[in-house]
Amino acid sequence: MTVRRLARFDALALTALVWFLGKFLRYAFPPLFGTLEGTYGVSRTALGTAFTGFMVVYAAMQFPSGALADRIGGVRVIAAGGVVTAVGALVLVADSPFVVLAGAMVLMGAGTGTTKTVAVDLLSRVYPARTGRALGVFDTIGAMAGAAAPAAVVLASGAPALLGAPWRTLFLAGGVATLAVTVAFAVRVPRRLPDKPTPTADDVETEREADDDGSVDTDASASKYLELFRRPRFVAFVAVTALFSFAYNGAVAFLPLYLAEETALSAVTANLLFSALFLVSLVQLATGEASDRVGPLPVLALTLAVATGGLVAVLALSATGGPLVLGGAVVALGLGAHGYRPVRGAYLMAVVPESVAGGGLGVVRTLLMTAGAASPAIVGYLSETAGFGPAFVMLAVAMGGAAVLTVGLLVVEG
Repeated sequence: MTVRRLARFDALALTALVWFLGKFLRYAFPPLFGTLEGTYGVSRTALGTAFTGFMVVYAAMQFPSGALADRIGGVRVIAAGGVVTAVGALVLVADSPFVVLAGAMVLMGAGTGTTKTVAVDLLSRVYPARTGRALGVFDTIGAMAGAAAPAAVVLASGAPALLGAPWRTLFLAGGVATLAVTVAFAVRVPRRLPDKPTPTADDVETEREADDDGSVDTDASASKYLELFRRPRFVAFVAVTALFSFAYNGAVAFLPLYLAEETALSAVTANLLFSALFLVSLVQLATGEASDRVGPLPVLALTLAVATGGLVAVLALSATGGPLVLGGAVVALGLGAHGYRPVRGAYLMAVVPESVAGGGLGVVRTLLMTAGAASPAIVGYLSETAGFGPAFVMLAVAMGGAAVLTVGLLVVEG
């Protein structure tokens, strides 16, 4: 009986594993930046730009993958993305120029960019009565990839260099695992999807009428999305999300290298502290519950303040802090940043009209991901021209700006 109950969650497990492996491969890059600098003889600006390319393509895939899923089905889109991600990882197995590394990162960005948006709809169809719980598990498993990747980099660094460099073995294992899980996902998940009801004559007529009036409805929807930017609360929170995304993505991309070069920590310790940043992601379960009880804005203000404090502490303690003190600062950054993320959606649902909720959220997601995608290239350039300190001060100012704007919203609405 227990086995049967667990079997009902195979679609959730396989979808979450596809997402986990995609994020694992993404978060394997930041701990390797120091190694890749030496291997390819390139600058931090080049590495940051390549990672920005990964994130830009990832962001660009959100809307097309969702639209394509509406036409051919979510399973096919996620499976195709998994294959593309695996190919990108396996390309790195062989020794090759830096341009191949950058191209492989773009491929992985395109592959992983098909998963999150499509998976939300897919899981809501498979588990209609447990959608919230399913998505909570899905997001938490994905977040754990950020903890697993740096630890795997540390383990791989001590492994035999079977492929010319230990880190290439990591991408071989990741690529093979992604391919295997994707095949299992493509075979198993379709069996869990509910059958689509047969359309009636009334449904066909309604669809025909919608097609006849499609241009008018599209124009109306477009004007409604533009009208959102006339709402001060919406615009202010768009700024909050963009500032947070810029600060968080820049910090995540270069935190291991920053800790290894700007503090007394070894590269191994720096990577382990980077894992701690993600190990505390379970806090999002608590902050989501808290937002239901006291409202999203107080929780958002608190989490952004904690994240800002953690980032400022990392800067302030760089010269004198040991592993425990710096680890505490990194944990504070992780608690605030991860705690903020689930509550963000709850507040957006409150300020975006229900009639344009999907498109409105899509607009915000595109803007925040674009800001986040630009950050690694900017941080990489500043770290070389002005130093890591000014680069991370910029990130702390951005995070602090998000916190101040949120407090302002709390005061105005209170």
